[in-house]
Amino acid sequence: MALLEMTGIGKRFGPVTALAHVDLRVGAGEVHALIGENGAGKSTLMKILSGAYTPDSGQIAVAGEPVQIRGPGRSRRLGIGMIYQELTLAPHLSVAENITLGMERHLGGVLRPDSDRVRAALDRLGYGDLDPRTPVHDLGVGVQQIVEIARSLLIDARLIIMDEPTSSLGEQDTQALFTVIRRLRESGVSVIYISHFLEEVKATCDRYTVLRDGASVATGDVADTPIPTLIRHMVGREVADMFPRIPHDTGEVRLAVDGLRPAAGGPPVSWQLRRGEILGIAGLVGAGRTEILRSLFGLDRARGGSIAIDGGPPRPLPRNPHQAMRFGLDMLSENRKEEGLATSRSLRDNITLNSLSRLATAGVIHGRAERQAVRAQLERLAVRCRDENQRADALSGGNQQKVAIARNLLRGSDILLLDEPTRGIDVGSKVDIYRLIGELAAAGKSLVVVSSYLPELFGICDSLGVVYRGSLSPIRPIADWTPTTVMSYATSGQLQTLSA
Repeated sequence: MALLEMTGIGKRFGPVTALAHVDLRVGAGEVHALIGENGAGKSTLMKILSGAYTPDSGQIAVAGEPVQIRGPGRSRRLGIGMIYQELTLAPHLSVAENITLGMERHLGGVLRPDSDRVRAALDRLGYGDLDPRTPVHDLGVGVQQIVEIARSLLIDARLIIMDEPTSSLGEQDTQALFTVIRRLRESGVSVIYISHFLEEVKATCDRYTVLRDGASVATGDVADTPIPTLIRHMVGREVADMFPRIPHDTGEVRLAVDGLRPAAGGPPVSWQLRRGEILGIAGLVGAGRTEILRSLFGLDRARGGSIAIDGGPPRPLPRNPHQAMRFGLDMLSENRKEEGLATSRSLRDNITLNSLSRLATAGVIHGRAERQAVRAQLERLAVRCRDENQRADALSGGNQQKVAIARNLLRGSDILLLDEPTRGIDVGSKVDIYRLIGELAAAGKSLVVVSSYLPELFGICDSLGVVYRGSLSPIRPIADWTPTTVMSYATSGQLQTLSA
């Protein structure tokens, strides 16, 4: 008997069909991958299962019993826990307070200690040594995720939904999470695992279901299904080349960074970026990659250093993003929720935010020109949306990322700093973004790409540097590196294993 059966699930939002006919079956103690492109319906389906939405049609059965899930409370009582991609913790509270939040025990209005239940949940996940009194803001992202999972165990969860659980994790935390998932499976807890990293799906999951255009189109055993087949199910076509190489030449030095001392601390870093070059920056999460870009772009005030543009004289680093953009730089933040987008505003407002002066005369915006420019970017990036007036927070995470990229493209800066440009983007869209990056380089743009996904850096970059505890290695041609030498420097700061 299946633990969960969802049959013929449908959901509409006005004229938009989010789910047409979806079937999903998850066995007890099974890790089930739910995969598909952005906008395929994964989030809508899981919001129905977690009680945030009510389906328009279809049936749901838990442990063979038909159920109606009207509200998150009902979902929790059925033993369904949801771990969102954006963690929902109260950082100022302790581990114990977050785990028991909303489930506190009390007597006569006085809270009762709940340390036994908290420690039991943490121990079950292999984190029995974690002090429940620790404030959550003192924990790394990987351990914060464990706190979220422990909260689900307190409701006696039989099924835990994990939405892109490794999108913000480094390799060590990712492997620790996989160990936790194996512990859950061995104890009979089922997991629905949503991820765009198909290598993780192959390593972690037992079975899969693919959604495309709001319908379930394939299901099967992960072990028996090659990754190219999964991709074909997701995008509805063959993807011949995961990393399309657009021919481009590198030219003269466009950006010279000298002695940049990031605001967050660390040694000074220096490097050069050439016209038409795609420079990759690798390193472990927390090593200082993002801090270097933020200080260069003026998001954080650097403690020292200078830059030279197009062979000009050295000048102080930008004091703020406005000055950085005047220098010809633009940046895509890794934190699209808080920095990358104004999510309560329309797609039009978000895309034109940095380019209004080009679309206006005497302070008056030319509406027609603005609409045409926005529509061109939406079409160029294949953003799935109703129209340019739709709010950004109504889009899937991957389509939000495309909107953030569209703003950079519309401004047309010559130097682009891209921090995790494909985070949260499906496989088909990643290929489109890789092709776009190559096209920008071919057009003479210079790009710095920070990524935690090594195949991406090896697939698209001309050169590569690695950050270790804030220190940037010498920049070398991509052919001089291997995944082993990258990880060697990322974990030890040693370059001796690099080829000459």
